[in-house]
Amino acid sequence: MRILFFCLALAGLTLMGCESTNPNYQEEAADPAFFHRSMKKLTDVIVHDIFSPPVASRIYAYPSIAAFEIAAKGDSTYQSLVGQLTDLDALPQPEADQEYCFPLASIHAFLSVGKELIFSVDSISAFQDKIYQEFEAVKMPKAVYRRSLAYGEEMAAAIMEWAKKDMYNETRTYPKFSILDEPARWQPTPPDYKDGIEPHWREIRPFVIDSAQQFSPPPPTPYDMDEESLFYEELLEVYNALKEEKEERLAIAEFWDCNPYVSHHTGHVMFATKKITPGGHWIGISKLACEKKQTNFMQTIEAYALTSIALADAFISCWDEKYRSNLIRPETVINRYLDEDWAPALQTPPFPEYTSGHSVISRAAAIALTSLFGDDFAFDDTTEEEYGLPMRSFTSFKHASEEAAVSRLYGGIHYRPAIDNGVSQGEKVGSYIVANLKLKK
Repeated sequence: MRILFFCLALAGLTLMGCESTNPNYQEEAADPAFFHRSMKKLTDVIVHDIFSPPVASRIYAYPSIAAFEIAAKGDSTYQSLVGQLTDLDALPQPEADQEYCFPLASIHAFLSVGKELIFSVDSISAFQDKIYQEFEAVKMPKAVYRRSLAYGEEMAAAIMEWAKKDMYNETRTYPKFSILDEPARWQPTPPDYKDGIEPHWREIRPFVIDSAQQFSPPPPTPYDMDEESLFYEELLEVYNALKEEKEERLAIAEFWDCNPYVSHHTGHVMFATKKITPGGHWIGISKLACEKKQTNFMQTIEAYALTSIALADAFISCWDEKYRSNLIRPETVINRYLDEDWAPALQTPPFPEYTSGHSVISRAAAIALTSLFGDDFAFDDTTEEEYGLPMRSFTSFKHASEEAAVSRLYGGIHYRPAIDNGVSQGEKVGSYIVANLKLKK
């Protein structure tokens, strides 16, 4: 009798053990929604913590690279970025002959690196607790679960060691931008008259491009207030930009505003609204493209990684030119010489005018996404709906980038050369990255 009871108990334990492990756990864990949600959480924290556009691009890039490196271990058609990204010489490898859940490990690496780069750590930690409960519900073997988290932690630590050598920490101690009383030189603008943001961003180590100066654009039009000059003509174009097709042009400007901190002054009352950065908008477009194409887990991370790298290098390239030319903004010149009561449709961001950041980074991101999804990939851009702006539709990523670029003219914050030359600059950055970064074997 005791032998029978022992046998029944053993059978029960064996059955329970079988029920606790899902034979399809790898497939269920590879749901791209896990990664989309993780990226959206990072975006929400970037918005909450009010990171500037260049800094936000760095925050997107490193976690995405960490996730890509792990996810690629589970897909033999992809290869490591070691030796391809600047100074990325070695990364930890999974143990041979051991089973991993690479989707879990990649998300853990993504979130762990993300936590190191933002302020609201508790917000990411709470999200981790929730999403890991969902991974536990997939019922993978406990040893695989623990091993996967450990590998994600190891990868995150290695990526952070690499990130710490990119000059970001050093530039936090560099002097502020010098304000000089020169007619053509950038001056702080209303309503807050903030110091120039990230004047030393050119010192940040790029990911793929050779240097910040590799794709320097031609210089801006020389400052000249003679009414017959080209500069004066470009100034008038900004001043008169909304006198035709005002409703549509204003809608375009507002859709692509992407100012992470817009201050509002009413009498003695001041409040601010927060929105995604320009890079955050293109991260959102990456999500829309992946969902329309129904990309798998690896393809989804590929899209985010390539786009975030293109954005990061584009910001480095653009900011190099901004603080070389140090060109004054239209608002300052128009108020000084044409109309003291004129105000741009968008709040002028606190850094020099040339080239247009939207033009450079949007084109670079569009080139990256085009390389993955094709030249004629039409999509409905709903990224700004949560900020109260209606959807806009585009026939391609380049179409979207062109509208993003010209939006800065309609918004009253850029002259035409900053837009046109910025698009060319972004095209060169994006094309170089696509040509030199090999994600697949």
